[in-house]
Amino acid sequence: MSTSPLDTLRDRLEAHRAPSGSRPRFRAAPEGSVPVSAPVESRRRERPHRPGPLARLVDMWWSRLLASLGEGSLSDQDAEYDDGMPVRDYIWNTVGTSVWGCVFPALTVVATQLAGAEGAGMFSMAFVVGTLIMIAASYGVRTFQVSDLEETHSFASYQVNRWITGALALLAGGLYCSLRSYDGTMTTICMGVFVYKAVDGIADVYEGRLQQADKLYLAGISQAVRSVAAIVSFSALLFVSRSLPVASVAMAVAAVASFVLLTAPLALLETDKSRPAAIGEVLGLLGQCLPLAAALFLFNLIESMPKFAMEGSLAYENQLYFNALYFPAQGILLASGFIYKPQLVRLASIWANPRRRRTFSLIVAAMLAVVVGITVVSGAFMRLIGLELMSFMYGMDFERFAGLALLMVIAGGVTAGIEFLYAIVTVLRRQHEIIRLYLIAFAASAILPYPLVWLFGLTGAVVSYLAVMSLLLGLLLWRYVHMRRDIARALDPFA
Repeated sequence: MSTSPLDTLRDRLEAHRAPSGSRPRFRAAPEGSVPVSAPVESRRRERPHRPGPLARLVDMWWSRLLASLGEGSLSDQDAEYDDGMPVRDYIWNTVGTSVWGCVFPALTVVATQLAGAEGAGMFSMAFVVGTLIMIAASYGVRTFQVSDLEETHSFASYQVNRWITGALALLAGGLYCSLRSYDGTMTTICMGVFVYKAVDGIADVYEGRLQQADKLYLAGISQAVRSVAAIVSFSALLFVSRSLPVASVAMAVAAVASFVLLTAPLALLETDKSRPAAIGEVLGLLGQCLPLAAALFLFNLIESMPKFAMEGSLAYENQLYFNALYFPAQGILLASGFIYKPQLVRLASIWANPRRRRTFSLIVAAMLAVVVGITVVSGAFMRLIGLELMSFMYGMDFERFAGLALLMVIAGGVTAGIEFLYAIVTVLRRQHEIIRLYLIAFAASAILPYPLVWLFGLTGAVVSYLAVMSLLLGLLLWRYVHMRRDIARALDPFA
């Protein structure tokens, strides 16, 4: 006769209540097993721990990296991640670019809270120069690289080119500190930032290779990891040490580690093996991309001239105010980049088909209209809650800068239009025609900010910045219209 579960439970309860010396009426559990009456916690403790998804992903990547290194080559391994994933490309490119764009604002907030406005101003100035280091290191090659559909230059040649420009840019940063006669504190802050930004510039060629292979999402992941590593390392070390030089060095170390362990191996593992580098190709890149590099460097130097003008005549805290006011405007630049940068390869394909030139022109006009729309939305946001939010984040009053904030938003829209037109001119392969426009704008930026800063302080810096950027945008629009007209006449002399 079978025993019901209720009878079994009753027997076990009676066994627990049995007097000392009595015999329980249920059989002992086999040796080595956990008794039924054992506490739930003890049974849980004996269950094997299963790592989380992030830990498993890191372990898989580390195992793959070690196995590839053990075989003597990263480039000879089979790719494991899919290409042609446009939705994933957009998502991860947006994440990577967003986190990268937040590094400077986030670190200035942290520096303001932990080191004060003056220290944050020093760090801001170092970051401004570091951005110029990054631009010099990247040498304007990214757009040229991803639109090189026929791979006329090998990836190995792109790498050699980038390591040369990166080393020269970092050397120039050291010379800059020497010429400015900075003390040990400012020099260490600068060099930490310069190394981080030089790594950014060198990593760009590897992330460009991933984009060229239609795996932009992997480039976004790489960029996001490096940026998060910089934010976390800087913030943690500054919180512990309250030393900006120590935090800046920690940020540089984190950037180098992320490049060595993720960015470079990812590009080599996930793209086709490159043919060897050729001296002719490396020198060709230096020559062909010189107008792009000069234009980009001049553009960022033009952006930075008001800050250089302030460094000589105003306290460092004004660097913090200027950059903090510019960060919302930078959001316009990033937002427009989210839209068109993932499409550069496709834009190059559209332009390569003469029958689709009208479609290309419509895309350019539509994108400029989108920039205007983003600028209007950003201005409304700043007017409603943006200034209050900035005051809360930085712990100081930014509502007194309401007028300057609006001017900065307009400047952000102008800057986004400049960057988009620069990319379009590169796709057209007419980059050599715009260098003189940047020289004109640079001449204006070398003259205008100094008297305005001397007369009006921070207000003069903002006004001069907007005036010079507007001049450059007008020149680029004028030149683009003439380029399209000249190309149309070349295709149809009777047009």
